[in-house]
Amino acid sequence: MITIAGAGLAGLACAYELAQRGAAVRVYERATEIGAGSVSRYAGGMLAPWCERESAEKEVITLGGRAIDWWAKITPVYRRGTLVVAPARDRAELTRFARRTSGYRLVDRAEIAALEPALTGRFAQGLFFEQEAHLDPRRAIRDLAAAAEGLGAEICLGTEARDRVTLDCTGMAAPLPDLRPVRGEMAILHCPEVEISRTLRLLHPRLPLYLVPRGDSLFMIGGTMIESTSARAITLRSLNELLNAAFTLHPAFAEASVVETGAGLRPAFPDNLPRLHQDGGTLFLNGLYRHGFLLAPAMAQQVANRLRPETQDENHCQRQTA
Repeated sequence: MITIAGAGLAGLACAYELAQRGAAVRVYERATEIGAGSVSRYAGGMLAPWCERESAEKEVITLGGRAIDWWAKITPVYRRGTLVVAPARDRAELTRFARRTSGYRLVDRAEIAALEPALTGRFAQGLFFEQEAHLDPRRAIRDLAAAAEGLGAEICLGTEARDRVTLDCTGMAAPLPDLRPVRGEMAILHCPEVEISRTLRLLHPRLPLYLVPRGDSLFMIGGTMIESTSARAITLRSLNELLNAAFTLHPAFAEASVVETGAGLRPAFPDNLPRLHQDGGTLFLNGLYRHGFLLAPAMAQQVANRLRPETQDENHCQRQTA
């Protein structure tokens, strides 16, 4: 029996991968509802490895390259790409972003309008990362739990992990050296006046913003990365900056209803890359930082390779049934 502490994004992804290989898996989660105790509920759900390369290491592209197909087997994935824009005064930010990334094509005013009619006339140039995608993180977590259970994994909600588990995926609660919190803040807006179908990134020197459609005229906005141990609610200044950035994308957001705000502490190591760490009989997976949905599949496969290596016979069987 492989035991896992934490039924957040990392723990559930590992449970799913291990159960696929026929392992008996039990996951302990102190929260009484899937996703309620996971910082991933505040995530954007962007599967955007090429965009993330702007501020992340090359490994993010390497590890995240197969995430879209992995998630598409579990939950709805919207393969509509990412559109990056900037106000005329911040055109240099668009040039800098392009220089640090790949996998895009330059689009002009007419192409922006064709991709997102709501942005007609608002931006002269942009970058379109056509191969990227997004998902609804809260639904994805629930669907991932259901998929793991469908393969035989047992998820024990409202239950503390026993003293020693096979795998620890408890995020900031894990006793790991060099682990630090990076605060993320977000808001969900309801704005029937705006129709946007794909992830938008608005570049600004001080506060780059991302906006992700959630359906039913709901949009998630986020963008802050604050080195902080505070878990308090979103500050007025941060919320004001997010709302101002949304207004820059489209003035109709000035009349949007703020449905929800939130802030969470995301675990990160100094290099902002995830890490496997063995301590005695426990393997730790941690440090997914702000790339959780993008990197969890590859890291879960690494965990499964260590805890439940596939034999040649198993590989042959999988190829035969594929």
